Amino acid sequence: MNFLISSREFKNRIFKKENIFFFIFIIIIFFLDRLLKLRIINNFDDAPYYINDYVNFDLIWNIGIGFGLLSTNSTLLYNFITTLIAIIIIFLIYFLIISDRIDKFIYSIIVGGALGNFYDRLIYKAVPDFIDLHYGDFHWFTFNIADIFISVGILIYLFKDLVFKK
Repeated sequence: MNFLISSREFKNRIFKKENIFFFIFIIIIFFLDRLLKLRIINNFDDAPYYINDYVNFDLIWNIGIGFGLLSTNSTLLYNFITTLIAIIIIFLIYFLIISDRIDKFIYSIIVGGALGNFYDRLIYKAVPDFIDLHYGDFHWFTFNIADIFISVGILIYLFKDLVFKK
């Protein structure tokens, strides 16, 4: 794939009907994530909410990146990571615009989730994670719907690349 295209060609690709569809798909994912996070934030007390033997809802405010990595009280590091995430989202949108249909789908899943978490980083200065998967005393990292979209998008991309590699 040629990653460098002229600005005129880029502008023409942005407004292709196919790309508009994927931008709408990104917006749907973003608003689904927002809706579910707002329900949790507005209706959650401090005690975990029991769903079944393997899933609880437990609101945790994550100031790091995925799985709480790079959590810090340093405003400088937090702002640097947030800026880096913004740059990555911009690159993913660029790749979405210049890619073929299957890659557009994959990038839109990832970007939709990433925008949901990025919005939270800007508004709340943390990301609300609330899905707690566990088995007995073992608890996986607490995560949210946006994390699911990001992870599924990355897994699909890796699977596609490994299985259908040219």
